Amino acid sequence: MSEVLFLVEQAPGGGYTARALGESIFTEADTLPELRKMVQDAVRCHFDTDNMPKVIRLHNVQEEMLAA
Repeated sequence: MSEVLFLVEQAPGGGYTARALGESIFTEADTLPELRKMVQDAVRCHFDTDNMPKVIRLHNVQEEMLAA
């Protein structure tokens, strides 16, 4: 595997969540710098050394509501 992609969203109660696409990896943190560390740790725990992705990509999703 060359890379793993995470969708990063603001959590309704505050903080941020990160969910991997195609893998069963989920983590959360209060700040974005903390979330980056948590994602790296979760990836290290999920994959063995032979299958470790070379790149972790974070895709920040921001929802906005506009008045019509």
